[in-house]
Amino acid sequence: MTVSLIGWGRFFDKFGNKVTVPAPSTDPGKPWLWDLLAAEAQNLASVGFDRIQLPPASKAQGGDGAGCDGYGIYDPRDLGTKNQQGSIPTRYGTADSLRRLVAVAHRCGLAVDLDLVLHQLIGGMNGTYRYLGADGKSLSGRGAMHPGCFRWSPGAGTQPEDDVPVPRDDSSFGDEKVYQHSNPPRYTIVDALDYGDWVFRTTGADGARIDDVKGLWAPFVSEFINHGSMASKLFYGEYFDGNPASLNWWATSWPINGRCGVEDFTMHFAIEGACNYLNAPALDGAGYSQWNSGLSFGFVDNPDTDTSFGEQVIGSKMLGYAFLLTVNCRVALIYGKDYFSGDVWPGAYGLKPLIDNLIYINRTFAYGGQTTRWVDGSVIVIERDGNGGPVGQSPGLLTALNFDTYNIRKITCATSFGANVQLHDYTGRHSDIWTDWQGNATFWIPANAYGGGESYLCFSRAWSDKTVVQQPRRTTQEFFGSPDLDIPPASPGAFHSIARIYVERETTVVFATHNKIEAALLDGTTPVTGNKPAKTGWYGIGVSSRSATPVSFELSVTYDAGQM
Repeated sequence: MTVSLIGWGRFFDKFGNKVTVPAPSTDPGKPWLWDLLAAEAQNLASVGFDRIQLPPASKAQGGDGAGCDGYGIYDPRDLGTKNQQGSIPTRYGTADSLRRLVAVAHRCGLAVDLDLVLHQLIGGMNGTYRYLGADGKSLSGRGAMHPGCFRWSPGAGTQPEDDVPVPRDDSSFGDEKVYQHSNPPRYTIVDALDYGDWVFRTTGADGARIDDVKGLWAPFVSEFINHGSMASKLFYGEYFDGNPASLNWWATSWPINGRCGVEDFTMHFAIEGACNYLNAPALDGAGYSQWNSGLSFGFVDNPDTDTSFGEQVIGSKMLGYAFLLTVNCRVALIYGKDYFSGDVWPGAYGLKPLIDNLIYINRTFAYGGQTTRWVDGSVIVIERDGNGGPVGQSPGLLTALNFDTYNIRKITCATSFGANVQLHDYTGRHSDIWTDWQGNATFWIPANAYGGGESYLCFSRAWSDKTVVQQPRRTTQEFFGSPDLDIPPASPGAFHSIARIYVERETTVVFATHNKIEAALLDGTTPVTGNKPAKTGWYGIGVSSRSATPVSFELSVTYDAGQM
């Protein structure tokens, strides 16, 4: 299993409006989200996270305003470089800080996933979208849209709805793009493929969540995730449905063919039922993960469910996380609002110490086949047999959850550990036990006092601790100079800076291009000798045309990010 942080959250302000994580534009003294996550990357990696899931990075309607969560997308290719929608930064920061976050995460051994909104745009005029070009003045930016690009609506789109997977759930939100019925044909598809290839190459991101795949023409989704740089990335889709058969139909049938995972809403709603109603049997065999663990992206809560009445987990939440980090799924998604403390994000729930312990347990012991060893109205005990884990490091795991708010429960159940084996509770709540001559384990689970959700135990073989291993790597990001993007072509003469990167001292930055340009690392306006800086910090990427005229270019930059 991979463990990923959903690196943002939604909150309610004093007026009852949904707002996103704090930002300097509305909350003086608070950092941009991209900078906060970069500062947290080393700690996340050290406790066992593998990935960070970002919110949408493109400029949304309203720019950097409190409610601009990114789903009301305006210009996909504006990552915080253009003065559009009232700001240069997005709600989460600038393009430079986004690239730094990705590079710092890589240096710490973390992958980074984008959130791609391909379903809609918001903020145009009567279905017409024109964007700033590289000069920052003319409306010559790439990706211009017109009414023939959108589903029919009064005063905007002119085209019929695409053959989406679930038309009745394809609710109107902004101007809905059409891919099957675009006029002219394939106009929106070609633009989306170009955008996808550009955004992965320029950020260096490793995968993505695709928003609202219920409302997207599936052949387009398939073409997108198999095109260009996307073909090597990890994807999962938001198919909002609690029926595992529906999730399986979308994820495994033509044309997706298992190439894209799904958010496991089946698991979420089972966890909600168990935690909110103290109903342990709701978790027995629960989740799309039990149908197809390799395509299941499980979660307890996310920014949508947590702020939607009737969908959020409102009590005993740690029992939900103990279940999530016990069962077999492709990725376990940990909601940042649950994880961080209120001093990081006002209103966050501060479950980090407990979740960190469960992540360690997951990464160390949660491997192999899954068996329910006990279930009654209040208690469920689940075993992972350890098969298929790292060689010599897969001792298995027995997790016991007690939803009873009043009673400590004594349980005796079968295990696969064998006879007379010493077991240690890696939550620290229970003393060591030994299996009997038949391999059975007997233990006492604490009561779920006040619905706090800390009534779980995680047993494995004693003396099986191990260190979480990080695998740092360099980052490659590409910069594109073109009149219709956000970086102008290279001009002849002295180097001019096109962007900044955050570089570790005494490491060499490597430039590569097929265009007639020169590139150098700049400290201010001065080229850095050998592109190897003496100090960790921000440096400019300088380019210059080798021709007498400006040259459009693609420049690859490989470097080690500075440690935060």
